[in-house]
Amino acid sequence: MGFVGKPITPEGALEVAALAQGEPSLPAAFTYDGERLEVRELRRSWRSTKDDRGDTYVKKHWFEFETTDGRTAVVYFDRGARKGAPHWYLYTLS
Repeated sequence: MGFVGKPITPEGALEVAALAQGEPSLPAAFTYDGERLEVRELRRSWRSTKDDRGDTYVKKHWFEFETTDGRTAVVYFDRGARKGAPHWYLYTLS
């Protein structure tokens, strides 16, 4: 499939400890276009930053994982999303 770039809905509760540190945790599953993507294994995670008026901020938290059906998904959590807008996005699915 490749690039998707669409909002997804996380399933399950996020880890409170991670959120307290300002970091989102990877949910156990996501819903995308009526399909459930279950996380089997987190392969890696990283952050991307944004410069604003001389300061650097974390903009997105990225997660690459294997789904329970063997596919690879890359999702991100957008820290800069406006109130009421989606925070989680499916970037790629293959």
